Amino acid sequence: MKALQPVLTDLKASMFPCSWPCPEPDPEELSAFTDLYGSLRLLLSFQMKDARLLSPEWKTHIETFLRTFSLANAGIKIQLKFKFNQQTLEPEFRVKMKSRVAQAGETSLSLDVTCNTQPPECVKKGCWCQGGHPDPGDRLLLSIPPRAMDQGLYGELSVQPVTLLSPCVLQYPNLATQLTHIQVLVYSPSNVPVTGPSSFFQSLPAHLGCEELSVHGLHCSSYKDLVLSGGIVYEVEQENQEEESSLPTMQQGLLLFLFLQHSDPFTSQLSDVMATEALIEHHLEDILSNNRQAVTAALETELKKTLKAQQRRKRDQEKLRSAVKVILTSSISIVSSSSNMDFRNACLNSMKVRDTHELSASLCESLWRVTSWKFTPRGRCYSAQMEEEEESDGPTRTEI
Repeated sequence: MKALQPVLTDLKASMFPCSWPCPEPDPEELSAFTDLYGSLRLLLSFQMKDARLLSPEWKTHIETFLRTFSLANAGIKIQLKFKFNQQTLEPEFRVKMKSRVAQAGETSLSLDVTCNTQPPECVKKGCWCQGGHPDPGDRLLLSIPPRAMDQGLYGELSVQPVTLLSPCVLQYPNLATQLTHIQVLVYSPSNVPVTGPSSFFQSLPAHLGCEELSVHGLHCSSYKDLVLSGGIVYEVEQENQEEESSLPTMQQGLLLFLFLQHSDPFTSQLSDVMATEALIEHHLEDILSNNRQAVTAALETELKKTLKAQQRRKRDQEKLRSAVKVILTSSISIVSSSSNMDFRNACLNSMKVRDTHELSASLCESLWRVTSWKFTPRGRCYSAQMEEEEESDGPTRTEI
């Protein structure tokens, strides 16, 4: 971002050659205007004098920043167009599913909860949730360090955590899940993402109680991954269990939003608000370190809520596994001990196997597919209109 500062400074100077007081729009008049004429649109375009400066890294930084911005500002439609060397690139920032999250004393958040994970072929048409369900946590007050106060940062500062687990599998209560990564995104009070790696978050796994979270460990991703993701990403160390490797398992990721909130009765002008947010971003590392114990405890609480559901599913899986073993053993015993050759051949032919050994493996796979993908509709889930594969679950029903 340091390399971008000269360009941003020139851009600011060309856009705002002089400063003058500008009254804030009246909310009621603005609402009436948008009702009549639709959403406001802002076109921002600028040309670089030296096109050689537009490196692939710059494009990656800009796209990542806008994608991260769009996640917490789903009501804003973003269109980005690059023109250079007779080429035009237009990356998409599409928001399909939105969800509003209320904040105490603040304007509600509009989050992009779209999940692009494709469901397995066995899922029937309209039986897959293509969105997520944000879960707001408790607001945490933050103390402002003296050094930040000396530079003019006053008022009340707090952080609002919101978690978003995806893909949503609430409609498949028997399906085993596996949390693979956790991504932390920090936003300023104006919902602008705070960019750049943070020493506080990079060292956070050492201060979290992994045993209490029932995970083997969390590892911070490399710097390259952090740039591409737009935030801090932790990889969850997985338990090595060969027995569970063959079971249908859905991998999930957790988005942890941290929305900073600031209020100061003596800050009313837009220029003052912008200066305050610049101070918050500049001193964010000190603010987090100054509140390390409280912030760590709050994040641990949010992770526990998510991982508690994972552990509950795991316990249900153990019960289901025991039941499947009993069903499998009993079924194979009946077929093997039967003296009726027509009955035995009918069982083998229906499962398309040659002997009881293959029958055991085929029956086990069919049982797990039927039980794991048992569909239970949920009213709050986003139904997905999907193409239904022919014979997707037909063979399974025939086998059972």
